Amino acid sequence: MPRPVTLFTGQWADIPIAELLPKVKAMGFDGVELACWGDHFDVQAALTQDGYVEGVWDLLKKNDLVAYSISAHLVGQAICDPIDSRHEAILPPHVWGDGDAEGVRQRAAQEMIDTGKACRKFIDAGKAYMADKPAGTGKAVVNGFTGSSIWHALYAFPPTTQEYLQAGFDDFGKRFAPILDSFEKDDVYFALEVHPTEIAFDIASAERAIEAVGGHKRFGFNYDPSHLGYQGVDYVKFIRHFADKLHHAHMKDAWWGHGNGDVGVFGGHTDFCDARRYWDFRSVGRGDVNFGEVIVALNDIGYTGPLSIEWEDGRMDRFHGATESCAYVKDLDFPVNEAAFDAAFDRDNQ
Repeated sequence: MPRPVTLFTGQWADIPIAELLPKVKAMGFDGVELACWGDHFDVQAALTQDGYVEGVWDLLKKNDLVAYSISAHLVGQAICDPIDSRHEAILPPHVWGDGDAEGVRQRAAQEMIDTGKACRKFIDAGKAYMADKPAGTGKAVVNGFTGSSIWHALYAFPPTTQEYLQAGFDDFGKRFAPILDSFEKDDVYFALEVHPTEIAFDIASAERAIEAVGGHKRFGFNYDPSHLGYQGVDYVKFIRHFADKLHHAHMKDAWWGHGNGDVGVFGGHTDFCDARRYWDFRSVGRGDVNFGEVIVALNDIGYTGPLSIEWEDGRMDRFHGATESCAYVKDLDFPVNEAAFDAAFDRDNQ
């Protein structure tokens, strides 16, 4: 059976979940990857309110939708970042608190620990409903970001030593060790979306991030080719290189090399959709990501989880775009052959 195609609800958090889910079904999706913002999935309510996670599943059942993961990108960003006024806009008030930078980072880390517990509770509550649905990877997964204390040193000027950069990876390792240990106790996996502004943004930094957490069993990746391609990173190699660390997969497209030459890969401090930009996000199938190669590589490593569309295209109506993206991915995905294609040549098989 082809993998379920889900919609990441992060870019739809302005629509209440009860109103959004019927629209998700109408667009052709099999399920959702629930964002932990808006009213889509409330971590603290999941942990403290009787019946909350069961109520989320009731909404999913009502709309014949599945779910395999939740996503905590926004709170994750604050765990390792230098904190500034931009973070206040994306964080829950109880995490932002008084805005003291170290306090924000520590509260964000605790919120991520709580998110792992809420994920476990949510997945467990849906076991009966999901019993006859595609199994996915069989893992409870929290997708998210980490932030980074060294992203500002990307260009390495003023001259930046490897010791300086290593201190940033060490900071990440120290802050995430308790989170991953808690995830281990709750049997949950953290899947970092490798992405600019995070501790890992390409293959080399992803390897270093794994080292920083001592190869922790609960640390891995949410694959997303859109953040790799425009950097010049081999996004198909990423799948094969981290085959045993791939816990979830986003289908998200981007194009690159389409600007007028005024703006480079760093973005030129321009807004998305500025025609001068070297790269931009596109509706799935309209960019430069070769999703045929992505699907083959995911098949080759045995990835059985959902293909979750993270839809972003500032030039297109999102309902039109998400609908066409869902149809595109469903048409592109295919079940794996159970026998060698040339097995019928053998007389014993005839």
